[in-house]
Amino acid sequence: MSVVSNVRSILKNKKVDTVYSINPEASVYVALELMALRNVGALLVMEGTRVLGLITERDYARKCILQKRSSKLTKVSEIMTSNPVCVSPDELVNQVMTTMTEERIRYLPVFDDSKLLGVISIGDVVKAMMSDKEFLIDQLSTYITDSSHASTQSPNDASGYTSEAHTRKLRVAN
Repeated sequence: MSVVSNVRSILKNKKVDTVYSINPEASVYVALELMALRNVGALLVMEGTRVLGLITERDYARKCILQKRSSKLTKVSEIMTSNPVCVSPDELVNQVMTTMTEERIRYLPVFDDSKLLGVISIGDVVKAMMSDKEFLIDQLSTYITDSSHASTQSPNDASGYTSEAHTRKLRVAN
């Protein structure tokens, strides 16, 4: 594992690699049922293999509930986020986090050129960042531990002679 993950590694480590989608003509209610059934917070809105947008729980809350619209009578296409921000699989996790923060979004479709690879969530990105930090901490701990073992080995040289400078350093430290 590298110290800095990319989107491809997030997709590889996801437990579920299925992309859930819905037709733009479906009702928002059906979209919510599917999100609940699949335990996801967003669905791609697709017509065949073409991605038209993304519908999220946030879209439902802001564009349906708060506007007193019926989820059974409102079409997905009426409240979806059209032309969602997308990322490539080679983007670094910290770049993706910046994009999500600046754009105030929680889900990103991932495309390799025009091929859909999956959808990542802010939770996926946070998990990858934490994993990267844990890896870095482990590497630094190993380095420090190995370095301290090297410096605590016998101050004697091969002849058994203790250097005067090393003895002074030990006295100061004690």
